[in-house]
Amino acid sequence: MTSDTTKDAASLWGGRFEEGMASEMVPLNLSLGVDQRLWREDVRGSVAWARAIGAAGVLADDEVEAILTGLGRVADRIEREGLASATEEDIHSVVERMLREEAGDVAGKLHTGRSRNDQSATGVRLYGMGAVDRVTSLVLDLCDALHGLAQRGADVMMPGYTHMQQAQPIRAGQWALSHLFPLLRDVERLRAARAAAAVLPLGSGAIAGCPFPIDREALRAELGFDRVSENSVDSVSDRDWICDVAFAGSMIGVHLSRLAEDLVLFSSVEFGFVRLSDGFSTGSSLMPQKRNPDVAELARGKSGRLVGNLMSLLTLLKGLPTSYNRDLQEDKEPLFDTVDTLQLTLPAMRGAIATARFRPERMSAVMDAQLLATDLADYLVRRGVPFRTTHEVVGRLVRRAEQRGVRLSELTLDDFRAEDPNFASDVFEVFDWEASADARDAAGGTSARAVRTQLADAHARVAEARAGTHSPSSVHSGTEWTV
Repeated sequence: MTSDTTKDAASLWGGRFEEGMASEMVPLNLSLGVDQRLWREDVRGSVAWARAIGAAGVLADDEVEAILTGLGRVADRIEREGLASATEEDIHSVVERMLREEAGDVAGKLHTGRSRNDQSATGVRLYGMGAVDRVTSLVLDLCDALHGLAQRGADVMMPGYTHMQQAQPIRAGQWALSHLFPLLRDVERLRAARAAAAVLPLGSGAIAGCPFPIDREALRAELGFDRVSENSVDSVSDRDWICDVAFAGSMIGVHLSRLAEDLVLFSSVEFGFVRLSDGFSTGSSLMPQKRNPDVAELARGKSGRLVGNLMSLLTLLKGLPTSYNRDLQEDKEPLFDTVDTLQLTLPAMRGAIATARFRPERMSAVMDAQLLATDLADYLVRRGVPFRTTHEVVGRLVRRAEQRGVRLSELTLDDFRAEDPNFASDVFEVFDWEASADARDAAGGTSARAVRTQLADAHARVAEARAGTHSPSSVHSGTEWTV
């Protein structure tokens, strides 16, 4: 059985072949539906390449000018008309065809010394650099919202939890900050991913490099990369940086998911510590009383695809032989999906946090005196009793209170002294939430002073991160193209 073939499917490389591409192969071969969003980066790279091969003597000055003018017109057309009518296999083929329509036969000289291997790698890196900058800004916006929530909770006491059991009293601001600092670590990961992306592959050709005397350092500077790739064989297949972006994205997803889980719990009737605003909550189609924290649940769900994108990329890369292989066409969808998911989720979570409010009365109502059991142990430590002994003593007091059905603070002085004679009448001063928190004044603790210090530190680090964020790359129509 023979297959129908498509004669024009291989227009950039078909000279070697007598027959066109099989119809069954055409849809598998297509990537335009995915990589069309890279048209700006493809045009930018082509502008820089035209100048580079012009400077190398491959193109005359008038040919360079004709190509640059044509590329400007191509960009204008795509801006106006979009790419819905394009039928080529990828965005590179579309731009080349449109350039020929705008500039004539000279367009055929643009690809001299360049391969789609280094061309594609350059375009997606340009996209990645700008995308990481946008995501970084969104993460910092969420940091600002958490900082505001932490300020609103700086003097609000709440039960702190370990193993989902009440553990020790903390300030609500300390809880909010516990979600801010992981995001600052995410910003550091994003910075590292951007640095990994900012390596110029253009000039590597298909595998062996460029045979013309191009100035790769000038290309680097024009396109805004930090450095030039060291090895052409590695350069065209290096997708480590995409894994770095996906890892940073997956960690952001994990941190959003943990924040979301707390919001789901703390906004429930059983807890009631936090109230999400109406704009970030939904109701039920059946139960009129419901107030669902959908923003948190959706963010928690999105984390799964962020982690999945990382796993897809690692699986894609793990068995590839040396240099470029067509499998790498699959690198873009996980990258794009990670960026799109973060750009969708981060603003919603920022809005939810910015408009959330604490409910101190509810927190106070559920705080159990057993939260201060460690403070009782510390009370005896300050009177010379070894901590291991005080731990046993307080454990017996907790059991005594539970057997009587009273709060730990409702035991009598005789009860305390029956377990250890070092207890005195001032033991009841231990049962003070704020005093407990303020006793933990070491750096990073939950005292009022320590929380204020954390607030100041977080504010400074967010400001520093914003100052160090690159401005998004810009592309405009015409013959002048800037980074």
